[in-house]
Amino acid sequence: MSLQHFSLDPDMIYLNHAAVAPWPQETVEAVIQFAQENGSAGAMHYPKWLKTETALRNRMAELINAPSSESIALLKSTSEGLSIVAHGIDWRSTDNIVSIKQEFPSNRIVWQSLESEGVEVRLLDLASVTDPEEALINLCDENTRLLAVSSVQYAVGRRMQLKRLGDFCREQQILFVVDAIQSLGALPFDVTAIHADVVVADGHKWMLGPEGLALFYCTESLREKLRLHQYGWHMVENAGDFDREDWTPAKNARRFECGSPNMLGIHGLHASLGLLLEMGIDEVNRRITDNCNEIIAQVDARGFRLLTPRDALLRAGIVTFQVREGDNALIQQQLMGAQVICAHRGGGIRFSPHFHTTTEQISQAFHRLDRLLA
Repeated sequence: MSLQHFSLDPDMIYLNHAAVAPWPQETVEAVIQFAQENGSAGAMHYPKWLKTETALRNRMAELINAPSSESIALLKSTSEGLSIVAHGIDWRSTDNIVSIKQEFPSNRIVWQSLESEGVEVRLLDLASVTDPEEALINLCDENTRLLAVSSVQYAVGRRMQLKRLGDFCREQQILFVVDAIQSLGALPFDVTAIHADVVVADGHKWMLGPEGLALFYCTESLREKLRLHQYGWHMVENAGDFDREDWTPAKNARRFECGSPNMLGIHGLHASLGLLLEMGIDEVNRRITDNCNEIIAQVDARGFRLLTPRDALLRAGIVTFQVREGDNALIQQQLMGAQVICAHRGGGIRFSPHFHTTTEQISQAFHRLDRLLA
């Protein structure tokens, strides 16, 4: 039974994995063990910690089907990863970037910061189109340098058809950048199949890990072209040779990691990904899909307005809905007070269950909502 992996308050119904996820018990124990080891022995066991770091990179590569862990960097956040790309490219004043108006700020502001350099940012309004992929493709022209999308839109959970976009970008030699924070840990993901040049995602949502640690994937051909702005001991090829005076950036993706690694976060996320990979992402996704189907059934039974696509191929782990003729922001706050942990996004109430969420918990969440509305 999946509940054995979590020690959540039994009165709490946690439907907010699209924001910050609770840690599995395996992760809690890994962090406690690391803290106790550090407290009793300092860094005496640092070589063992480095083995965990290497194992985490391997698990990340497996999670996204990367050709090698050499293409994986461990960064602080999605925002940092996207900023490395945005300010590492040698932009021309005629270049444009295509993205989506409704993107989370991390995947919008970073590109808009380039407008002062003469780069045009073209944002598609999802509300105005029925085929977003086709509309994004139509926004591109001979001056489009980069296409950036989230794999799953954070507010209403619209799942983008990444292979369709990746195939187009590859044909047109456009850089394809994917913010996968709402996918990794919830959906099968194949970076090779979608032809992504960059994939970045924090570990604290569907990957069930700590905040402050993110996966950053970059193809070999692109990483050598990105101009570096952060420097330090950890990003050089001979990172352990502290007396060496000459240096070059690391050949692999470590070149983007300027300083000391987040070892506590590494131990936590390593444990979380171990659980997900042992269970199997296909099985995790099946359970999440079943939970989302149950939420949609409960929404329909009450006549609420569903904002998330009904088609299972167009959604992931997010279901957003509106209580008709109600103040949905206020209702979400009342749900939080009733121990139903959720979010107000996209003008509605966002539920985001994981594999460990039960049908009974979803039913109870809606019963609590019924009482609030009554």
